[in-house]
Amino acid sequence: MSRPPFPPFDAVTAAQKARMAEDAWNSQQPEKVAQAYTLDSEWRNRTDFVRGRAEIVAFLARKWADELDYRLIKEVWAFRENRIAVRFAYEWHNAAGLWFRSYGNENWEFDAAGLMHRRHASINDLAITNAERLFHWPKGRRPDAHPGLSELGL
Repeated sequence: MSRPPFPPFDAVTAAQKARMAEDAWNSQQPEKVAQAYTLDSEWRNRTDFVRGRAEIVAFLARKWADELDYRLIKEVWAFRENRIAVRFAYEWHNAAGLWFRSYGNENWEFDAAGLMHRRHASINDLAITNAERLFHWPKGRRPDAHPGLSELGL
């Protein structure tokens, strides 16, 4: 199995990888998202350590059961050879209806087939009001015309 574009990355292919990841995560389909990772992929997500696709699927199912109306934007920060660093923000609410914007950075490492082998994510949550929300689009892929992080001043 392979997942183009392949390393080494340039500005165009790094941005493609980031948008592909954003689109997959916005689908909120754990099985679909997991296909972009190697069978033995290693994650650190906040304080969770996840290994392999089965654990990725379970982790994402739990995540999206708690983080409702999830909307994510990713932006490339840096890239080199088989690595990409992105910054991101996502908005969501909990079961009590309280809204949050979660900010973070991810470091990604890919194998030669374009599958992500390592993902290290650092994330912080900020409570926001419904009026402070910035990510307004129907569930799924962010429309091309919707501003990105830089355009939103985030």
